Amino acid sequence: MNRLSAGLKYGTFITLLLWTLFPIYWMLVIATQESSDLFTEVSIFPRSITLEHIVNIFVQDQYMGPLINSFIITISSLFIVLVFGLSSAYVLGRRTFRSHYRIFKSSLMIWILLVRVLPPITFALPLYIMMNDAGLLNTKIPIILAHVLVNLPLVIWFMMAFFYGVPGEIAESARMDGASEFMIFTKVMLPLVVPGIAAVTILSFMASWNEYLYSVIFIQSPDSFTIPLKLATLNSEQELTEWGKVAGGGLVSVLPVLLTAIFLQKHLISGLTAGAVKE
Repeated sequence: MNRLSAGLKYGTFITLLLWTLFPIYWMLVIATQESSDLFTEVSIFPRSITLEHIVNIFVQDQYMGPLINSFIITISSLFIVLVFGLSSAYVLGRRTFRSHYRIFKSSLMIWILLVRVLPPITFALPLYIMMNDAGLLNTKIPIILAHVLVNLPLVIWFMMAFFYGVPGEIAESARMDGASEFMIFTKVMLPLVVPGIAAVTILSFMASWNEYLYSVIFIQSPDSFTIPLKLATLNSEQELTEWGKVAGGGLVSVLPVLLTAIFLQKHLISGLTAGAVKE
């Protein structure tokens, strides 16, 4: 019976793993095959290996510009989100509010949640009007602010639970040792919630890197294209049969997210026990 349950468990795991990884493998196969082989009989294994399509998206389609634009927008919005999100989550999750401020806290948390659950298109028109009046259209600033608007509630709500779960005795001990509130936040609390920080970093990075709606609304020049917009042009009617180029662009766009997840994975594990022991 134990062997049967173990077999079912591992069989289910392998099936889900193959189901998840096969699209990436298939994209790799298409991106590394000769163009002539893509129009013959479909094969699950590549008949030829070439980097022609990946090279062409950088040489012919100027893929490096959108790649740099996406990095700038994603890293900038991620930095702002983590700075304001972690500090806000610490205050809302750890500080005790007086009775006449509790209603304000509850209302604020509801408004933060509403920003997250409402469709992103809801904020497109107000943001567009404000950015147009400020003369900031066709720049990176509206997209960065839009990404902050979408990801900040996620960080606040997610990290509040982590900060709330830290035993109060740890912070109280630091206060007795003369630590300021800022030192408690940066030196005591943040090391204890590293798994949560790693998780929200991955989620926010993915959401910002793959965001398409605000980019297509605010960007009006090909020089400012992000990765999702550039991929959309690669899959246009004029290049409908450029499957290798589209797959190569998709493969390159997946790598930053994959590397970020791999890099932060160790922090998800090591952070579970880090910082809890006072020497």
